[in-house]
Amino acid sequence: ASLVHNLPLLESRCCLCNSCQHTTFSPCCPPSPPATMSLLATKLDGVRRSTIGMPRRFFSVGLPAAALPLSSLPKKVQDFVNRGVALCKPDNVHVCDGSEAEYKAFMEGLIKQGTVQKLSETKRPGSYIAYTDPKDVARAEKDTFICSEREHDSGPTNNWRHPSEKRKKLEGLFDGCMRGRTMYVVPFSMGPLSSPFSKSGVQLTDSSYVAASMRIMTRMGEQAVKKMTDDFVPCMHSVGRPIIENDPDKVNEKSARSFWPCNIAKRHVVHYPETSEIWSFGSGYGGNSLLGKKCFALRIASVLARKEGWLAEHMLILGITNPEGKKKYFAAAFPSACGKTNLAMMDPLLPGWKIETVGDDIAWIRVGKDGKFRAINPEYGFFGVAPGTSSKTNPRAMQTCAKNSVFTNVGLTEDGDVYWEGMDSLPSASITDWERRKHWKPTLVPDFQGGYKQAKTGLCAQANSRFTTPITQCPVLDPKWDDPEGVPIEGIIFGGRRDDTLPLVFETFSWEHGTFVGSVMRSEATSAADQSGLTNDPMAMKAFCGYNIKDYFAHWLKVGASAKAPPKIFHVNWFRKNNKGDFVWPGFGDNIRVLKWMFDRCENPSNTANIVKTPIGYTPTTSALDISNLNVSQEDMKTLLHVDKNQWLAEAAEMTHYYNHTLSPQKAVLGEPDVPLELRRQLKELKERLSA
Repeated sequence: ASLVHNLPLLESRCCLCNSCQHTTFSPCCPPSPPATMSLLATKLDGVRRSTIGMPRRFFSVGLPAAALPLSSLPKKVQDFVNRGVALCKPDNVHVCDGSEAEYKAFMEGLIKQGTVQKLSETKRPGSYIAYTDPKDVARAEKDTFICSEREHDSGPTNNWRHPSEKRKKLEGLFDGCMRGRTMYVVPFSMGPLSSPFSKSGVQLTDSSYVAASMRIMTRMGEQAVKKMTDDFVPCMHSVGRPIIENDPDKVNEKSARSFWPCNIAKRHVVHYPETSEIWSFGSGYGGNSLLGKKCFALRIASVLARKEGWLAEHMLILGITNPEGKKKYFAAAFPSACGKTNLAMMDPLLPGWKIETVGDDIAWIRVGKDGKFRAINPEYGFFGVAPGTSSKTNPRAMQTCAKNSVFTNVGLTEDGDVYWEGMDSLPSASITDWERRKHWKPTLVPDFQGGYKQAKTGLCAQANSRFTTPITQCPVLDPKWDDPEGVPIEGIIFGGRRDDTLPLVFETFSWEHGTFVGSVMRSEATSAADQSGLTNDPMAMKAFCGYNIKDYFAHWLKVGASAKAPPKIFHVNWFRKNNKGDFVWPGFGDNIRVLKWMFDRCENPSNTANIVKTPIGYTPTTSALDISNLNVSQEDMKTLLHVDKNQWLAEAAEMTHYYNHTLSPQKAVLGEPDVPLELRRQLKELKERLSA
């Protein structure tokens, strides 16, 4: 047995430094490893290993020799890698350089493994289709933890365990978890490389699918290393299935050698806010394994933002230019799979108006030196929901993913292209569905018009199937998408899926009122997470805030108060239905008509001719929205903009329950903060206006 495999596991001290109280390694451990680790660190760079206990190779079989030697990484990063090697015990280690050759080698290996297939170079050049285990298809909120030192710092919307408890659990899970596999060292930057607001991370993973996807979604490899310092977010990830010769655990052996190894029964996605660490085990799915995305860019970043006085938000960023050439930037927060990508890449149907994309999912927002909000997109790619995306609903997204993309859990046509529900017309070629069943055909059920529609069962593409594609392929990419200082934000938009109650659009009375509206957002749950029904999702951050959501509300109030001119805040609902159950508003490219009204409100806030003051905020007059050449009647507009007091009194009762019970449970945790007084006052004033 090797020295690494026999490192002692102490009950109360770190097995690697023998000094701190952690039972596994942590950034608090001394930067210089002990004697056993010094042996492990001998001559790591790019050579075959003969030293006892080391990986057999410091590069992966089938991959080009690592362009980045370990010595090119900052000292603390090297220590992190060495400790990861000692704990996970991989056979090989590969430091990713982010090159095209490396990416192609990853994909060739995944083809041999059966995880991906190459798509037609004619139909979809440079692209691949990937298949996951049917159990590994969405974010795992019940297995996601915020392990703050104090329970009340995690709050009522997060799962909490004490860090020492989770470290001990994860130590056991990660010990030897990469036997028979390659550890990929993924250095990456969240945000433009030249931006003072960007943050660095290093992910250790045993999934080449993850390493390849991180190359698309982040600025990864050598370019990230050049700006990296000892200040980075350490990210540990494993699919949780070591490859062991003659493994007595037949379940592990079968899964370990499958096309998509995972260990859902032991899945954990764990965040340590105080030390800015992320540990994920058992899942290879995007949100659980691409740790730069939700885990880093939202959960950990939100904690850093609170400390440093900025906002890490689940928001798209877009630029709107009117026919006169004037431009304004807006950020918008919708729950996942509620149309963020469609809005960010909208093809506007009003002549002369232009939409350009800065980002479709995450925004890091700061108050600039001029007292105005400025935002950067920390990501480098799109991780878009495939079903429903088409040349009609989002032609720009279809153009963006036309090449050099990875499609996960969608259908495959026999001529080497992809298909999913809602993607234009059904192809004539035979289709293999996302579970690799050949000759898929849609299941038809009667509709209300005497015809037939496709059922929601027996789908060709999994409901949360995705396309992963480079942001630079977006045909409407904003010229300032990579601006290190960010873009100025003049308006913030909240929204979600509601059949009734919420009007098409309204403007809030103030920053404080807007914060209140965001705090009580409710929306139909989507397939992006394992939820269903109407659920509270404040600021679309319920699943992504890395600390107590009530402290998060207070932070919003504080940041807004620090700005000389905080953005206006709006709320939209594209999904309102009539008595027949049909959507009243056409949506998609016609949403520019609503954005035009918002644009004008930001440009001329003193103009009151185009607004109606209601108990919930300012709605447009029925004539204020440009509905020219649109099949929407004035009666439809009244339905879309109507504020029903009885419905809103019921909504206010739900808000009260949310504040008093969901966010303030009877068995309150010691030290638990209350909902900010400013927001309780806003709720009280809403009820008074509704009752007047």
